Amino acid sequence: MSTYIERSLGQGETLVAKAHFHWWYTFKAILLGCTVIGLVVAIPMMIRKWTTEIGVTSHRFVEKKGLIALSTSEVALPNIEGVKVEQGIWGRILGYGHLRIEGTGVDAVEIPDIANPVAFRAALETAKSANTQPPR
Repeated sequence: MSTYIERSLGQGETLVAKAHFHWWYTFKAILLGCTVIGLVVAIPMMIRKWTTEIGVTSHRFVEKKGLIALSTSEVALPNIEGVKVEQGIWGRILGYGHLRIEGTGVDAVEIPDIANPVAFRAALETAKSANTQPPR
């Protein structure tokens, strides 16, 4: 099954890395879902997980959200000014964290509870540096 990101690639553009929600995100939703009131929070959390794609291509960062309506946040790699990784103590132990991607002229994009956020940030920085290298 092709994903939104794969279908939206331009000519000469390749998928460099994809981020995935960490199992801790699902675990939190299941714990919340054990109560009737928690279902109000757990169901949207799982829908968000199932309908979100996060990736880096050779030209841009892409986050796609939405079950029925589609919403994307895309930042061209040269326009990314900074990437913040936030990991609490449990995030460091279990290997998950949040990313905040700040770009020129764009609101910051917040990415929740992805697995191995440091490696995803490294892939983003590698793609960014490869994108800014002059062709030989």
